[in-house]
Amino acid sequence: MSTRENATLLFYPRQNQSLRLFALWYFAGLLIVWNVLGHTVLGFEQAWIHPLIGVGSALFFQIVLDWVDARSHHRAPRFLAGWRAWADFSPPAVITGLACTMLLYPNERVWPFIFATAVSIGSKVLFRAPVSKGRTQHFYNPSNLGVALTLLLFPWVGFAPPYHFTRNLTGEWNWIVPFIILLSGIVIHSRFTGRLPLCLAWIGGFVIQGLFRSLLYGNPWYVPLVPMTSAAFIVFTLYMVPDPATTPLNPRRQLLFGLAVAFVYGALQMLHVVFGLFLALVLVCTLRGIGLYVHAVVSIWPRPAAVTTAPAGLAAD
Repeated sequence: MSTRENATLLFYPRQNQSLRLFALWYFAGLLIVWNVLGHTVLGFEQAWIHPLIGVGSALFFQIVLDWVDARSHHRAPRFLAGWRAWADFSPPAVITGLACTMLLYPNERVWPFIFATAVSIGSKVLFRAPVSKGRTQHFYNPSNLGVALTLLLFPWVGFAPPYHFTRNLTGEWNWIVPFIILLSGIVIHSRFTGRLPLCLAWIGGFVIQGLFRSLLYGNPWYVPLVPMTSAAFIVFTLYMVPDPATTPLNPRRQLLFGLAVAFVYGALQMLHVVFGLFLALVLVCTLRGIGLYVHAVVSIWPRPAAVTTAPAGLAAD
């Protein structure tokens, strides 16, 4: 896909292809390192084979869908255009495969990971909204949608326990590892994706909804804010909510998006709905997709022709 055809660039600062590629490889490289450390040091409870299956299945589905799209549009598949094109083609699948296998826990089963990656990659083709003339863009965070639907459709598949991100750490490392995750996310979003306002809005909204729920139900103020102390929350805050391809670039719209995710999460908690973080992001992305469609329809709706001649008696005006 050429730079002009890639609608994702519309959601990066200055529509800079270099920023997009750096961010993709940054996220992919970080997840690779994180999974290696997770299975050797941190205490991930999934089997070693799970991330390999996740990445393999995500690459398979992405290749198949690109081949189908290439056949239908009479173009060459992107994954056959040389090693550099392959290097640009593969990071989204690597990110999706590792994220799904890192966040889900189906015991020894492997097919839930395959289902999650199929949903994630397929959503980029099935759920798209118009973002400019002749171009559409997927509006669901792929990994988040795959994880959410897997958890909803298969109740016996669990969410990976948040403690396994730091289970084997002791002493000051319980603070150092989350700090490194936090710092890496702040750097990438402030310099390359422009999504730092969204992250801050989400955190601020989370605090507001937590304090409101504690006041409403008479709980200690810190109880609803306890999730913010986990490494899993930092991961969701910096690597799930502010996905550049599926969130607004305009800072004001970023504030609205982040606050919306936080308040929807608070409403789901009050309704005793589990997996509120993932579901809140899915619901807000759905509303944003609907909004993009409505905006597209309104922008092309025929308007009355402008009056070009003044009515009699008003010519002097």
